Amino acid sequence: MRLASLTASNSDILAALGAAGQVVAVDSHSDAPGLQAAVRVGPDLDIDVGAVAAARPDLVLASLSVPGMERVVAELEREGLPTLVLDPVSVGDTLADIRTIAAAIGCPERGAAVADALRDELSRLIRPFSRPPRVLVEWWPRPIIAATRESWVTDLLAGLGAVNALGDRAGRSSPLTLEEVRAAQPDLIVCSWCGAKKLRPEVIEARGLGVPVVAVPESGLGRPGPRLVEGARQIAAALAAFSEREASPAAPATPAGTQPGTPPGPAPGRPESAR
Repeated sequence: MRLASLTASNSDILAALGAAGQVVAVDSHSDAPGLQAAVRVGPDLDIDVGAVAAARPDLVLASLSVPGMERVVAELEREGLPTLVLDPVSVGDTLADIRTIAAAIGCPERGAAVADALRDELSRLIRPFSRPPRVLVEWWPRPIIAATRESWVTDLLAGLGAVNALGDRAGRSSPLTLEEVRAAQPDLIVCSWCGAKKLRPEVIEARGLGVPVVAVPESGLGRPGPRLVEGARQIAAALAAFSEREASPAAPATPAGTQPGTPPGPAPGRPESAR
C-alpha cells in the first residue's frame, strides 16, 4: 500500500507500525526512521498537493492537530485523493488513532500492540503528590503560546499526577501575556517550542517568574503519537524533583548580621510573593 504522511505525528505512528517503508510522500518536518525513499512535499502547512498526487498514494494521512491543516485537507479533497484525517485532543484519542491507522493500512494487531504498549508505559509514570503540581507547556515564546484545555497535554499531565495550569482556558492553545502566565501559578514550565531549531529555556527563565523550566523537544510532546512517552518521561523526572522540594523545603538561611532568633526579613530585591 502506497502511503503519504503530511504530519510528523502520523509519520511516527507509521514508523512504530513498521510501515515507514510504504510511505511514498512525506512532509518536510517528519524525521521518523525509514522515510529515506519518500518524496518530500513541503512543510505541513504548505504542502505541495500536486507533488502528493504525483506520488500516487493509495491513502493520505493528515491531522488537524496541526492548526491550519484544514486548508491542506480541502486541497486534497479537491484533488480526489483518499485521505484519512485525524483530530486527537487527548491521550485516549491518540491511542485510538494508532489503532485507526493500523486498521486502515491492514495491520490491526500491530496497532493494538503499539497502542497498548504506549498506554502501559504512560501508566507506569504516574506518582502521587500531596498537591498536584501545576504545569504550563509553552509552544512558542513570542508571543507566548501555551497548551490549554482541549489539548492532549491536559490528559498527559493528568496521567502523571499533575494538572495543566491553563486547564480552565478553552481551546487547544492560547496566546498569553506574561501577567497571565504569572496568574496561572505554574510550578513547572515546559519549553517545547514547535518548529524551533533550538530550545532556549533560558529565555523563559529570564522572565523572572522564579519557576523551574524543563526543555522537552517538540518531537516528544508536540506530536500526538508513540513518542509522547519521551516527553512524559522528561516531565515526570522534573515533577519528581518538584516532589522532593515539596517534601523537604530548604531551611531559610539566616541573613548576615542577624542575631540568632531574629526573624529574617524578605530577601533584598525579591518581592515577598515570589515563588
